[in-house]
Amino acid sequence: MRITTWNINSVRLRIDLVKQLTESLKPDVLCLQETKVADDKFPADALADMGWSHQAINGNKNYHGVAVLSRLPFDAVTSREWCGKADGRHLQVTLPGNVELHNFYVPSGGDIPDPAVNDKFDHKLKFLAEMKDWFGNRADPAAKRVLVGDLNVAPLETDVWSHKQLLKVVSHTPVEVDALNAVIAQSAWHDAVRAFIPPEEKVYSWWSYRSRDWRESDRGRRLDHVWVSPALKNALTSAAIEKDARGWTQPSDHVPVTVDLAV
Repeated sequence: MRITTWNINSVRLRIDLVKQLTESLKPDVLCLQETKVADDKFPADALADMGWSHQAINGNKNYHGVAVLSRLPFDAVTSREWCGKADGRHLQVTLPGNVELHNFYVPSGGDIPDPAVNDKFDHKLKFLAEMKDWFGNRADPAAKRVLVGDLNVAPLETDVWSHKQLLKVVSHTPVEVDALNAVIAQSAWHDAVRAFIPPEEKVYSWWSYRSRDWRESDRGRRLDHVWVSPALKNALTSAAIEKDARGWTQPSDHVPVTVDLAV
């Protein structure tokens, strides 16, 4: 089973890029974040024409929104209102083999890393804390779970272009890293990408639109993740970040992350 996650930054604007990815990577399951479209405007027919016959969506007009597209049938489609907000940040589906897949778009957190003065940062920290508690309360060593998405945190020093310069920048502050690591530790999640790309190696999945030459400056961050539960750790066979997608025509500022599982 090949699973790809991608913050598409508007699925309607970049529908041609979804087709390009579908043809080049050939994933079985494609999880999108920031679809930026209400459910009744979602381009379901265009995606079905690409082979995505099974679709789950949880959208909002103009912002946020997640979707799970699959060539494989799935059931038990649910979503949850995290922090009491119906803002389209989560989907859960059950794939063949009883694989429970979660697609998340964690709040970005704004610009000021202080929850006392920045409601967006406060929301982000509470969202991560709720993730930790929710999965912790559903602990099951035998459960086959995959968690993907734009988690908006770069946890390792090698997940950012400059650890020292980004310590006070939202996405790599110690409080966010601690919060994300608490989610991981609570449920013993395994970082699928770092299972194949050593933690000592710098790797990113996001490059700012503000950079004139993103490839030359290479000031990126790894904000997009794939985690697997202990029951699936040994099922991982490969993982890759599609860096070249940042150079596609009218690209997202994020690139796809793909893992293969022998399930």
